Amino acid sequence: MTDEIDRDPPSPLRRKLLMGMAAAPMMGMLTRASFADVPATSAVNTTGLAVTDTDVTVGILHSITGTMAISETGSVEAEKLAISQINAAGGVLGRQIKFIQEDGASDWPTFAEKAKKLLVENKCAAVFGCWTSASRKAVLPVFEQYNGMLYYPTFYEGLEQSKNVIYTGQEATQQILAGLNWINTTKDAKTFYLLGSDYIWPRTSNKIARKHIENHLTGCKVVGEEYFPLGDTQFNSVINKIKLTKPDVIYAIIVGGSNVAFYKQLKAAGIDLSKQLLLTISVTEDEIDGIGGENIAGAYACMKYFQSLDNANNKAFVPAFKAMWGEKTVIGDVTQAAYLGPNLWKLTAEKAGSFDIDKIAAASPGVEFKGAPEGYVRIHENHHLWSRTRVGRARADGQYDVVFETPDLVEPNPFPKGYQ
Repeated sequence: MTDEIDRDPPSPLRRKLLMGMAAAPMMGMLTRASFADVPATSAVNTTGLAVTDTDVTVGILHSITGTMAISETGSVEAEKLAISQINAAGGVLGRQIKFIQEDGASDWPTFAEKAKKLLVENKCAAVFGCWTSASRKAVLPVFEQYNGMLYYPTFYEGLEQSKNVIYTGQEATQQILAGLNWINTTKDAKTFYLLGSDYIWPRTSNKIARKHIENHLTGCKVVGEEYFPLGDTQFNSVINKIKLTKPDVIYAIIVGGSNVAFYKQLKAAGIDLSKQLLLTISVTEDEIDGIGGENIAGAYACMKYFQSLDNANNKAFVPAFKAMWGEKTVIGDVTQAAYLGPNLWKLTAEKAGSFDIDKIAAASPGVEFKGAPEGYVRIHENHHLWSRTRVGRARADGQYDVVFETPDLVEPNPFPKGYQ
C-alpha cells in the first residue's frame, strides 16, 4: 500500500509510476479556491469520511502487477496527474487531495479485498479504479454495501448501472455498435471473426456484437468465435483458422499482455493489417507501447480518445502528462478516461457542497467537464458520460490517425433494447 509516495521497489513495468508529482498544472482548466471559500468540515462531511479541515483522502485501485499492468499503469498515472493539478489549483472544497494506492494485482478477489480496505478502514471519499469488467464486478457489491463511490474509466459491455459508480468510459452503444456500423458501411465488411480474452467483458461484448452483426447488419455473419485465458500467449492455432476462413474483419477484444503475443504472431504468420481488416476495441496507445507499432500498423480501433486528437484541451493535457511521466510516455483511451475521474469528482463535490456519497450521487447528473482532453463531456442521469465516438487507424509509430468522429455527443444507453 502507498500513500502519496510509492514505496515498492521499481520494476521495468512500473518504473513510470515511481516518478515524482512534478507536472505543471493546467491552470486554465481549474479554479483556484480562496481560503474564505473553505466550508466547515462538519458541513461537507456528515458520514465519517476521511476529510479534515485541510485535506480529503481518496483511493487509487488498479493493477500495477500481473498481466493487466500493461493496460492499467496509464490509469494510475492519469489519476495522479489530475490530483496534482487539482491540488495546485486549490483542491476540492478548499482541501488538498491525499491518496492511498492499492494494487489489485490482476486478481479479482484481491480487488474486492482492497476496495473494502479503502472504504472501511481508510474511509476514502472516492475511489478511482479497476480496468476489467471482472474487477469491477468483484468490487461493485463492496461499493454498494459500504456506500462508496467508484469512478470507473474503462470502455465496457454496458448492462449495468449503479448509484455508486460513475462510468467515465464508453458502453456498448458508444463503441461496439458504432464501430461495427462504421466498418460495415465504409469498408463493406460482411464476415466477422470474433476473438476475446476469456472473461465477462469480451464474452458479453462479443455476444452484443454477434447480435448486431446477425440481426442489424444486412447480409453479415459471424464465421468464427474464440476465447483465450488472460495472459495467454499461444495464438497460432486461431491465426491458422483465420487464414483458412478469410473473414472480412478480425474483431479483436484481447486484453492485457496477451496483445503483445497476438499481434506479433499475426504479423509473423504473414497477415498484413494494411490489407486484412482488423477492428479492436481493446488496444489503445498504452498496449501498442508493448506490442510495437510495426506489429499493429493498419489496424482500426474504435475509442472515444486518441493521443493525436487536435483540440486545445488535448494540446495542454499531453505535454502535462509527459512532463510528469516522461517524454516517451503514451496516452490511451482508458488513461484519458481515468483522468476524467478526479476532475468530475471535484466538480460534483463543489456542485453538491459536500463529500457525502449520497449527495455526490444525487449531484452527478448534468455535471460537465469542459476541460476534458477528448472534448466536452457531461454525466448522464444513468451515471455514464455523453461523449463522441471515434475510429482511429494505427500507425507504425504507435499513434492513431483519427479517420472517423461522430459530429455530436452520443447519449449513453447501457441497456440497449434487444441486446441483453
